[in-house]
Amino acid sequence: MAMGSEFVRLAAVSDTHYSRDSHGSLQPLFAQIAEAADVLILAGDLTDYGLAEEAKVLARDLTTTVKIPVVAVLGNHDFESGQEVEITKILSDAGVKVLDGDTFETHGVGFAGTRGFCGGFGRGALGAWGERIIKEFVHEAVNESLKLESALARLRTDHRIAILHYAPIRDTVDGEPLEIYPFLGSSRLEEPLSRFDVTAVFHGHAHKGSPEGRTAKGIPVYNVALHVLQACYPDRPPFRLFELRTPLGGAEPEVTPIAERRQWGAGRRSTDQRPAAQQASGGENPS
Repeated sequence: MAMGSEFVRLAAVSDTHYSRDSHGSLQPLFAQIAEAADVLILAGDLTDYGLAEEAKVLARDLTTTVKIPVVAVLGNHDFESGQEVEITKILSDAGVKVLDGDTFETHGVGFAGTRGFCGGFGRGALGAWGERIIKEFVHEAVNESLKLESALARLRTDHRIAILHYAPIRDTVDGEPLEIYPFLGSSRLEEPLSRFDVTAVFHGHAHKGSPEGRTAKGIPVYNVALHVLQACYPDRPPFRLFELRTPLGGAEPEVTPIAERRQWGAGRRSTDQRPAAQQASGGENPS
């Protein structure tokens, strides 16, 4: 608590790609997150091949290490084996709030989440015209956008946080090969963000995209894919830490990225409160 304000810290990471053999691999990272943050966001691709047994490994590591609320969405990898319902149940039983057009509120912060879908950005977005299969493809992106809009509309908190796996804007996929941009996200996901007072958006999926961007209306969007964070911030643990500030007296809520110190021994409030804004480029197939 600060004078005239309340603070909540969010940690965010995605694309953990847990396999059968991942037990313990990210527990040191999870321990750092649990010490630094009030809430953990996992923005999809939690498992590698979408297997229930992979989800069990992740659930075990989370329940052992993380005692703060965890809110997540699934990613395309989590759908690979057709076991997404079982994955959701396993994680939910472990206390993870898995959102699919749903909401979750904690510490006075509201979260709305869905997987999202692809289809491209801006004038290059695929339209629902022509063959039936093209229309079905586009309708999937439309349906995901509607799920996000419905969830955001139900939130009444000062802070509204949107969690996706696919990108809602082009800026945070910049650095990937141009040929795969249409498979990394969809501008249709941006539309509901602009209708509500969304504080920030978190997504993953674009492993060699850029860490930060903004919607046309200035809403900050963060790509928190593990590979992006490792490449852009090699001197820090690979997660992003944000401080949400809800000023008293009717002022606008604020979100500030925090640049973590290399040394974490002093605990949660020892972090350095400098803005972190850094871009990256490169190329990799979408996962």
